[in-house]
Parts: sequence; structure tokens; C-alpha cells
Amino acid sequence: MGADGGTSHAFSSGGAHRLYRQGNSPVHALPPHTKLAAAFAFVVVVVSTPRQAMWAFALYAVLLAAVATVARVPAGFLLKRLLIEIPFVAFAVLMPFVAQGERVDVLGMSLSVGGLWGAWNVLAKGTLGVAASVLLASTTELRELLLGLQRLKLPPLLVQIASFMIRYGDVITDEMRRMRIARESRGFEARGVRHWGVLAKSAGALFIRSYERGERVHLAMVSRGYAGSMPVIDEVSASGAQWSSALALPCAALVICLLGWML
Repeated sequence: MGADGGTSHAFSSGGAHRLYRQGNSPVHALPPHTKLAAAFAFVVVVVSTPRQAMWAFALYAVLLAAVATVARVPAGFLLKRLLIEIPFVAFAVLMPFVAQGERVDVLGMSLSVGGLWGAWNVLAKGTLGVAASVLLASTTELRELLLGLQRLKLPPLLVQIASFMIRYGDVITDEMRRMRIARESRGFEARGVRHWGVLAKSAGALFIRSYERGERVHLAMVSRGYAGSMPVIDEVSASGAQWSSALALPCAALVICLLGWML
């Protein structure tokens, strides 16, 4: 892939990412497609749980805490990365104020009962879903995640798009950083609306450079025999015991969900 300056770097860069935490725990050792299936099933079960069963969501949190302990993922590491859901928290906080229906006074404020339940529903299920996703990312490298998606028969085109997006994200970020340094070295500082034109031109230039880079990479790949599909280098398989270990989390969550509907 020498046709492009950043190509060899992007393809040779490892699968490590900021969410990943290096380790040799039993959770790290599980095949990626088993963890993907387990995380997806867990989220589906959590979303299917009635919002009134508050105790069930507490038990789900205990299950995730147990997985984090086995995976040796510190609580601080997990909580810091849960900050990504702040926009959803802000949305949930507004729901009791804007929702219609029966009202109730809380600390002198008139809040919607339906809005309070909706806020709880979003916060509880959203937080658990994000926590499960963070645990998955913390114990699985990006390259392994892509192999897992491939193993689960996700459409190959989507896997390839995700692969290139991950591999070239850092390249585009570096390009943005160099453009910012070039602007600042010429005394430019974005201080108001009148500077938006310069930023818009920079964004356009970045798009053109990215598009041209993509064309060069595609030509380089075609010249090396690319015909629309990437070769499978590593064939990932899982034993019955590994599947059982991975699915223990969603199965336990399913039992809790069923009890939540029955009680």
C-alpha cells in the first residue's frame, strides 16, 4: 500500500484503541464473536425488562460489576468512559418537565409522572447498555471485534467500511491537527462568526484530501488484486465451553427479566 503516505501506517497500526485495556483475564480470552453475541443479547434483555422492576436493573448492574471484576477492569476506568452518555442524561432530565399527563409535586416543582418513569427508563437501560458496550470494548481489540462481526455473518461490505473507518480515523485526525497548526502558525484564531468562513474552507479542503486519499488507496488495492472482498486471515472459532461462559451473562439477565414480568 505504498501508493499513499498514510496507508502503510494505517494498515500496520495495531488493533489497540483508547477503550481497550490490556489484560489476560478469562473475559479477554473469550473469542470476540461470543462476546459480541453476549453483549447484544444482554442489551436486548435489559431493554425488554419492565421499567417498574427497579430491583431487576440493580441486579443487572451487579452482573456487570461481576463481569468487570473477572475482566479486571477497574471501576474508575469504567465510570470515566460512561460519561459518553451525558447527552442522554440531559435528555432524561428534561422529560419530567416537558411530558404531559398526570403531575406530581417534587421539591416544589410540578413534574409529569409519565415523564419521571420515562426518565428512569432511559437512564437505567441506557446506562446498562453503555456499560455493557464499554466492557466489551475494554476486553476486545478493534481487530478482534471486526473478526467477530465477520464470524457472525454481518454483511461483508459493512465490515469493510467499519475496518477502513477505524484504520483511517487516526490518519484523518492527524491531517486535521496539521491543518490547525498551519492556521495557528499564521496567526489565525477562531474567535467569532466572522471566522467561520475560514473553518468551512478548511473542512472542505479536508474532505477533498480525504476523498483523494481514498481514491489512491482504492487504486493501490485494485492493483494488488482487490475484487470487492477482503481475505479472511484468521479463522476465529469458539468451543461449547466458551459459548457457555460468554452466554452466562445474558442467560442470568433473562431469568431476572422473566421474574420482573411475573412479579
